[in-house]
Amino acid sequence: MSKVHTFEIKIDWKLISEISSIDRFDASWSTIEKREGQTLKQLKSVATVRSVGASTRIEGSKMSDAEVEVLLQTMNIDKLEDRDAQEVVGYFEVFDLISESADSIKITENSLKNLHNQLLKYSSKDQWHKGGYKQHSNSVEASFPDGTTQIIFETTPPGVETEDAMKALINWYNRDTAIHPLVKCAIFTYEFVSIHPFQDGNGRLSRLLSTLLLLKHGYKWIQYVSFEHEIEYRKKEYYTELRKCQAQRPGEDVTSWVLFFLSTLKNIQSQLMEKLERTGVEARLSPREKSILAFLSDHPGSKSGAVAARLNIPNPTVKRIMRDLVTKNLIEVFGTGPGTNYSVK
Repeated sequence: MSKVHTFEIKIDWKLISEISSIDRFDASWSTIEKREGQTLKQLKSVATVRSVGASTRIEGSKMSDAEVEVLLQTMNIDKLEDRDAQEVVGYFEVFDLISESADSIKITENSLKNLHNQLLKYSSKDQWHKGGYKQHSNSVEASFPDGTTQIIFETTPPGVETEDAMKALINWYNRDTAIHPLVKCAIFTYEFVSIHPFQDGNGRLSRLLSTLLLLKHGYKWIQYVSFEHEIEYRKKEYYTELRKCQAQRPGEDVTSWVLFFLSTLKNIQSQLMEKLERTGVEARLSPREKSILAFLSDHPGSKSGAVAARLNIPNPTVKRIMRDLVTKNLIEVFGTGPGTNYSVK
């Protein structure tokens, strides 16, 4: 075991292997970035919507990604009466700021307070506490789709204890140059959530800080895929890891949390490469292939005959193209015989 900040961490071959895997991908990123310039612009736009939607849903928002996209496209900040909409727009603006200005944002107490202030800028019920440390106790609660909540763990008491804990965290982060940046990001995020320094918005801000810290350490690919969406997908595991480590507080072993954090990054790296490969394949499709793919995207579960009739393409040709699209891993086939139908993957 090694001591990092106030925690114990087991630095073994498993941890080293996970870090090496992520860094190998990162080493090749500059080449990928040059090659995929236009495609990355599209992915960044999609990732932004997914990140905003996912992170606010984790905290109880009911807005789908489609609804988030419409809101951001037609945004009127004078008419944000709905709490979900207020949170979405606040998150989007901080996410955009971080994406554009990560290098110039310093990791200080004041900068974190400023980010929190901007995050809750439009939230009418949060005006009394935004940008300042909490005044009342706040426990970490998980919100579920059925409207229920569950206490995950208690947090640092308000007042001097929170102020001291945040000073210690910031000082450690800015002074410790020995620990690997990925482990540093994971531990900073964990301790921030554990302290829960603000009255509300801590979960959302912790995910924004994860992206900020990764960008500051040169992991530029993080902005083209949604870290928040991965956390939403693994929400139960996310809370389980937090609770498991928190139960040992203080001086807890955070190895399992760090490994969880690294696994989310590995997963989204894989997702990013799959998206890039898929986009590359789609770019090389013929006009007929593109029209069939577009039709299936709008009409999942379609049979070849329906596609042929709507697009005025001979059915044998449609069947041949669909077999090719299945081979290229762009569409999926379901059923057999007369019931055979197709959907975009």
